[in-house]
Amino acid sequence: MRIVLRVAQVFSPLDEELELLAGEYTPHAMENLVRLSAWMPFGRAVETLAGLLRVQVSKSSAVRMTEAAGAAYVSWQDEVVADLERRAPLPPEGADQAVISADGAMVPLLHGQWGEVKTLVIGEVAKSKKAEGKSHNLTYFSRLASAEEFTRTALFETHRRGLESSAQVAAVMDGAEWLQSFADHHCPQALRILDFPHAGQRITAIAQALWGETETASTWSRTWLHRLKTKGAQPLIEEVRLLLKDHPDCEPLRIHLAYLEKRQSHMDYPAFVKAGWPIGSGCVESANKVVVEARLKGAGMHWHRRNVNPLLALRNVVCNEQWDEAWAIIEDRLRTAARQHRRLQQQKRHLARQQQRAAANPLPLPLPTALSTVEADKLSPSLPAAHPQSSSNRPAPDHPWRRFRFGRNRYSPHKNAKT
Repeated sequence: MRIVLRVAQVFSPLDEELELLAGEYTPHAMENLVRLSAWMPFGRAVETLAGLLRVQVSKSSAVRMTEAAGAAYVSWQDEVVADLERRAPLPPEGADQAVISADGAMVPLLHGQWGEVKTLVIGEVAKSKKAEGKSHNLTYFSRLASAEEFTRTALFETHRRGLESSAQVAAVMDGAEWLQSFADHHCPQALRILDFPHAGQRITAIAQALWGETETASTWSRTWLHRLKTKGAQPLIEEVRLLLKDHPDCEPLRIHLAYLEKRQSHMDYPAFVKAGWPIGSGCVESANKVVVEARLKGAGMHWHRRNVNPLLALRNVVCNEQWDEAWAIIEDRLRTAARQHRRLQQQKRHLARQQQRAAANPLPLPLPTALSTVEADKLSPSLPAAHPQSSSNRPAPDHPWRRFRFGRNRYSPHKNAKT
C-alpha cells in the first residue's frame, strides 16, 4: 500500500488554521526533502524520499523547495548580522584556545563561468603531547561573495562561537592578503600562523628555480623543510639571501625571498608547536571538499549565482549538525511568507470581483422602497440567525471548520516538541 502525504487543494481554506506551508506537501515531507537535497543531488533526493516516505515529488519541485528554504535561512542570517552590527552585543563565552582558518574553492556557474566560494572554519584546539595541536568541534560558514562581503557576513558565525571572547585565538591560513584583513577585522589579537604546506611550496619553488626538477633540488627542499619546522624561519631566510647573492639575476628567487621575509613572524613553527597550536590549515582544505565541492561540484552541475548561497547555507546547517534549530527558523519564515501570499491573493481576488461588479453595473441602481417590519416579515422566509461577520474574515468560533476532525497542525514536530 502506498501512502501519499499530500494536502489537496480542497483544504486551502484551512491552510492558515493548520499552519501549512506553501505548496501541496506536508511540512514534514518538505523538511525531509530539503534535508536530503542538502546532502545529495536533487534527483537522488527525490528517489530517496519516495523510498522512505512513499511521497512522489518531481525534481523541479525539489529544486524549488530547497532553494526557497535555503534563501529563507540566508535572509535570516543577513538580518542577524545587521542586528549585531547595529547593537554590538557582548559575545557568548568562547573557547580557551580557538583556531580559525579560511580559504576559497571554485564552483561551476551557468554559461561556463566559475565563482569562488569562501569558507570559514572555527574550531577548538585539542592538545597533543606527540605533535602540534589538533582542531576539533569544527563549524563552517560559506558564502559566494567578495572578500569584503564575506568578511562582513561571517560575523554570524564568529559571534555565535564567541570568537571575540576566546582566551586565545590562532589564525592558521595561507598568505593571501584578504585573509589577513579578515583576521584583522574579526580577531586582531589572534596569533598569525602561515599554513606550513604553503611555506613548503615556497621552498620547493626556490629549489626548482635554481636547479630544476633534479635530485639536488629535492634534497635541498627536504632539508630546509625539516629545518623550517624545527628551527623556524630565520635560518631559511638567511640561506635564501645567500643564494640570491650567488644568483642575482634569478627573479623568482627574489620574489620568494620577499614573501618569506614579510611573513617571518608567521613561521615560528617550533614555538607554535610547543604552545600546542596546529600549524596546518587542513581543516579548511577538508571543508572545501566536504562542505562545498561534495555537493556543488558534481558531474554536470552548473549553478545560477543566486542559488549558490541558499544551498551553501543548508550545507553549513547539516555539516554543523544544527538542523533542528535551523529548520524551526526556516519553517517559521516559510509559513509567514505563505500566509502573506495567501492574503495577497485574497486581496487580488476581492479587487477583481469589485471590478467585475463595477463593469456589470456602471450606474448605481435605484434604492428599493423601504418596507415596514411587518411587510418585510411577510415577504422574507424564516431563516436561522446568521453568524456575525468578523472584520478579519476568519471563521466564527462555532463554524464547522473549527471542528475539523484533525485538529491543529499535526505536521509541525518542532512546535509540538515545545509544548
